[in-house]
Amino acid sequence: MKQINSYNYKYIWLISLVAAMGGFLFGYDWVVIGGAKPFYEPFFNLTTPAMKGWATSSALVGCLIGAVFSGAFSDRYGRQRLMLLSGMVFTISAIGAGLANQFTTFVIYRIVGGVGIGLASNLSPMYIAEVSPASVRGRFVSINQLTIVIGVLVAQLVNWLISVSHEMPHNATIIQILESWNGRIGWRWMFAACAIPAILFFIFSMVIPESPRWLVKSGKSEKAFKVLKKIGGEQYAREELIQIEATLKNEIGRVHFQELFDKGMLKILGLGMFLAFFQQWCGINTIFYYADDIFKAAGFDLKGVMLNIVITGTVMMMFTFVAIGTIDKYGRKILLLIGSLGLSLSYGLIGLSYLLHFTGFHVLILTVLAIAFYSFSLAPVVWVLLSEMFPNRIRGAAMSIAVFTLWLGSFTLSYTFPILNDGIGTAWTFWIYGIICFVGFFIIRKFLVETKGKSLEEVEAFLKIGRTDNKQK
Repeated sequence: MKQINSYNYKYIWLISLVAAMGGFLFGYDWVVIGGAKPFYEPFFNLTTPAMKGWATSSALVGCLIGAVFSGAFSDRYGRQRLMLLSGMVFTISAIGAGLANQFTTFVIYRIVGGVGIGLASNLSPMYIAEVSPASVRGRFVSINQLTIVIGVLVAQLVNWLISVSHEMPHNATIIQILESWNGRIGWRWMFAACAIPAILFFIFSMVIPESPRWLVKSGKSEKAFKVLKKIGGEQYAREELIQIEATLKNEIGRVHFQELFDKGMLKILGLGMFLAFFQQWCGINTIFYYADDIFKAAGFDLKGVMLNIVITGTVMMMFTFVAIGTIDKYGRKILLLIGSLGLSLSYGLIGLSYLLHFTGFHVLILTVLAIAFYSFSLAPVVWVLLSEMFPNRIRGAAMSIAVFTLWLGSFTLSYTFPILNDGIGTAWTFWIYGIICFVGFFIIRKFLVETKGKSLEEVEAFLKIGRTDNKQK
């Protein structure tokens, strides 16, 4: 394959795609619950909003656990070993959830799967950022978001294909669902299918190199040089190694977690935590988690719901390509600003539609519009920023705190949606998300600096100086 700018793009693509398989598993496990929901809820006799919310959000408890441990462990033991663990955990969860006969057992395996998501969501973008040259880092880290979206779409397709493989009556009753093949067996295969890519991720993670930045921090500069040389040639490797060693001076083999609480670092960490929490409380994940309730409220039957879920996943994948093509050209900040404002407008119209009892295709179009805005902005860009805005010395620990915040936001969002929806109605629920997105627009506009085109070491120095984006050229 032809090399551009002396970079070995074939090699970078190869190791990035392997790491991004964690994103695929994250995406699949993240939304498979939405398509299986109409079938496992009757099976486990889940009748109250709190029980339904716990079934949906239980995996996010595991996400919190995985996010916490991934940071400290990846800084101590490396990125590659933790990716191996993630593949193993995903495999156990997929098989266990598919075989569960008791609700408690099902929840336990969903939490185990959440641990895998917590690990992968931290490690995959961080690893890709640490092996990618600065000029194309946004594009390559966005590959992780693309594989998340592909995982989402594959889960939705698997759910849809399984659900239509056996005929069910139009507007089937709970008894008919319970007695159907989908109600007894089909939903199990929706979860178990994830075991196949999980095993492949485990196997492929054995052959990729360790992150060169982690190798330098661990006193293995010679190994790091070999990896960097394979990525961009000898001159690139020497220049990168000098920059990396400069930011890690006197820190080889040491991890100072107390640096997280330094005044300058707290500002950076606080911004990262806000971005992570905002990515979830922008509200889009309610559409994936509770598509069944949202589309049924808009007048669709079960078959229509399952098809609409596939449509939303397809749109999400299409607009992720928009992010990949623009993030290194126009930058991170402008995409976030457009996405936040677009989501706020979309939610306002969705809420109005429910208030005025507009149903059917009209609601689907507005939902697709919201997903489009999210898919080229908050979805990929936040992961890129989190992977590049923290210092080399404590990147794993700092990112794990941000990712923990992200999954805390996801848990609270998914748990509260059925309660809000039941208490104040769908219209007001979406208006709340719209207000949050509007506020997020102004916070991003004021506090976020642009990191496009800078090496990870330059980003670290740039953020520590405390300059604002307005001072940039």
